[in-house]
Amino acid sequence: MNSAPLPAVDVAAVPSDGLVLDVREDDEWAAGHVEGALHVPMSDFVARFGEVTEAVAGGRTAYVMCRVGGRSAQVTQYLVQQGIDAVNVEGGMLAWDGAGRPVVTDNGGPAFVL
Repeated sequence: MNSAPLPAVDVAAVPSDGLVLDVREDDEWAAGHVEGALHVPMSDFVARFGEVTEAVAGGRTAYVMCRVGGRSAQVTQYLVQQGIDAVNVEGGMLAWDGAGRPVVTDNGGPAFVL
């Protein structure tokens, strides 16, 4: 087993045009998410893995995010094992929101982190 530390970044280090991969469940996504993020719930991840590989084609880094960083750490580890450039966003959506980074909803209503 690879014992290298999991690649991780602070929310401030996520570029505004970075590929954010949100692995939270549908209800969490609906409450509020990063604009333009790719939503692939951890529960669907293996089945929808092709969407992720397509999104990172050309060497893009996947900035993996969940609510606080636990699920995204597991997904980041999996992606790195598959040879994909992925980093865990430390603190997840709570840190993102806390840092004043924008959170949106699909229906234009008030966004919050569930």
